[in-house]
Amino acid sequence: MSKVFKKTSGNGHIALYLGKRDFVDNVDSVEVVDGVVKVDPSGLDGRKVYVYLACAFRYGSEDLDVIGLSFRRDIWIKRVQVYPPTDGNTTKSPIQESLLKKTGEQGCPFAFQMPADLPCSVSLQPGPNDSGKACGVDFEVKAYIANEVNNVDEVIEKKDTCRLMIRKIQFAPANNKAGPKADITKQFMMTDKPVHLEASLEKEIYYHGDPIIVKVKVNNETNKIVKKIKVSVEQLTSVVLYSSDTYAKPVCTEEFGETINANSTLEKSFQITPLLSNNKEKRGLSVDGRLKDEDTHLASTTLSQGDKEVQGIIVAYKVKVNLIVSSGG
Repeated sequence: MSKVFKKTSGNGHIALYLGKRDFVDNVDSVEVVDGVVKVDPSGLDGRKVYVYLACAFRYGSEDLDVIGLSFRRDIWIKRVQVYPPTDGNTTKSPIQESLLKKTGEQGCPFAFQMPADLPCSVSLQPGPNDSGKACGVDFEVKAYIANEVNNVDEVIEKKDTCRLMIRKIQFAPANNKAGPKADITKQFMMTDKPVHLEASLEKEIYYHGDPIIVKVKVNNETNKIVKKIKVSVEQLTSVVLYSSDTYAKPVCTEEFGETINANSTLEKSFQITPLLSNNKEKRGLSVDGRLKDEDTHLASTTLSQGDKEVQGIIVAYKVKVNLIVSSGG
């Protein structure tokens, strides 16, 4: 383990240790979130130490939380007691064994198994003039000193807590499946024959920064002229909380000056590359979650298993091909 992530409470009585902050969702299962809390019993005054892992949707800046309104909704939360320990000699992971060497006898291990239907870490890109934390889905591991695990009437002071943000990420499974294909036939007024458009992708999965090759076939049987072809990629973001709202934002648009005369055909491939660097000013665009201010990417497509509804933010992409047509003779 090359790096240890540590956060100590304000009073110094507890410290949270993690061996990593990125946890992989393999669609059917998620890596276990495991770590250690170092506890100094002399400062507890008879209280206990707990840890929770929470997945939450943040839909407003904490700076606005001045009139008792919460701009954060927990999607999933799990709590465990770590001190005094409740479960004897449970098997420890290699990461926990390594962390316990750093914490010594005061180390108390914990582990969480997230369900497979939680969303991944995604944030909505703020506008150029927005301040505060971005809206989106985040994951938090928090250790705290309290008398009870979850008593709403108990006030837990900030100095009795320590927390680390983590990320839940997905990697696309390796496959060689052929890409999707779609076609449409359009009839114009005053013409008795149509224009036929077919578009296809060479593969199903693209990684960040990959160029997308769009194969286009046009059979123009009309008396009109196709002046140019527009190829675009749209990001579809569904925010699923109390209801489901979906909105689309273009992340890459290219126009190609291809003329297709009346009663002629075209078969050609066009290349486009959607990049976050070309969309930095777009407010509300979904991007992969980040722990600090490091660079990120356009949000990855949400992969899910079966018909289970995932709450939070769900992301998909769509390639569109448009023919710009003018009147023919």
